[in-house]
Amino acid sequence: MSFAPPVNPLGLAIDSWRLGMEAWTVIGLRIPRLLAGNPAAAMEAQLMVAEKIEALGVLQWKAMTGSLGATPEAAIRGSIAHYRKSVAGNRRRLARPPK
Repeated sequence: MSFAPPVNPLGLAIDSWRLGMEAWTVIGLRIPRLLAGNPAAAMEAQLMVAEKIEALGVLQWKAMTGSLGATPEAAIRGSIAHYRKSVAGNRRRLARPPK
């Protein structure tokens, strides 16, 4: 009988918490741009929605093709890593001064 390796719930919790904190940083950078109410704010809102739809679609594709991993823990870690990459890109972009 084969058993899966033990899951590290504390590690998953910390990784999830880190993703949440990074996402809150992006939210903090994005809100002032959205509150400006100018055409750049509308473009930011459209970009935000498009990025979210794309990130979800790519994650679903990864899940369907098995590239997230063979175990539930691997799938969770792969999902967290996927979203952290998107969040990091947004953080870099939003940290630059608006044009």
